[in-house]
Amino acid sequence: MARAATTSDAFNAIAEPQRRHILALLRSGERPVTDLAQELGMSQPRASKHLRVLREVGLVRVRGVGKQRLYGLDARGLRPVHEWVGGFERFWNESFDRLDTYVQELKQTRQEE
Repeated sequence: MARAATTSDAFNAIAEPQRRHILALLRSGERPVTDLAQELGMSQPRASKHLRVLREVGLVRVRGVGKQRLYGLDARGLRPVHEWVGGFERFWNESFDRLDTYVQELKQTRQEE
């Protein structure tokens, strides 16, 4: 089955590693596309295409400052991803609790030997 277009939602947009890298870079604040392209080691047009996808799904916002366009993170668009991942929190907490119990039992056994 073919994947949906990358512009359909945040899940598809962040499936691309370079887009996740862009989002990580934007956590520290707004940046122009030229800075992002340089940091990512790609051409400005290619970086612009990634930013367009991120903007279309609501993960990035853009504002003009003079002749420059600054891109910033709009983390509200990550809410569906956060909610989905959060559903696994109980699983991980239970797994870590079981691991902690096992480690405590090992320590107890070794102390008794």
